[in-house]
Amino acid sequence: MTEDEAAVEFHAFFERHHAELSRLAYLLTGEADAADDLAADAMVALWHRWDRARSADSAAAYARGVVANLARSRIRSTVRERRRVLLFWSHRPERTDGPDMAAAMDVRAALDTLPFRKRACVVLRYAFDLSEKDTAAALGISVGTVKSQTSKGTAELQRLLGTRAAGELVGKGSR
Repeated sequence: MTEDEAAVEFHAFFERHHAELSRLAYLLTGEADAADDLAADAMVALWHRWDRARSADSAAAYARGVVANLARSRIRSTVRERRRVLLFWSHRPERTDGPDMAAAMDVRAALDTLPFRKRACVVLRYAFDLSEKDTAAALGISVGTVKSQTSKGTAELQRLLGTRAAGELVGKGSR
């Protein structure tokens, strides 16, 4: 394949999948601005490894894996940064207000409480309607891990949101 043909093929892939990858990044991080940056960074990484990506079973699954890894790195970095800030401000007395019930009922807030792997499994399975196999491929984990993490994640969402609201979120049947 010539460089021009690869560029045309990659451009078509970009047009088809950039919005989806940005949405995935948003659902994994909860940050709209970061989502576009992560999707763009993933596309740059894909372009640099386009031969490897296009020879994978599914270039889209490969791209989702890149986004998931970038999101995981961003989340870890953010957590480290927040810990440093908390240490810096720890001398200040803490003030807590009552729980914000509206925020507790919000799906975004509920997703934010899930550990990364559970959140990624739930998001890919239900928001992106991927099969267990495709989810496993995107995250680089086994199908069994996808099953258990999805089950545990939906159970936690049910606990946080209530059975009815969580059922509406993930649909009636198993996928």
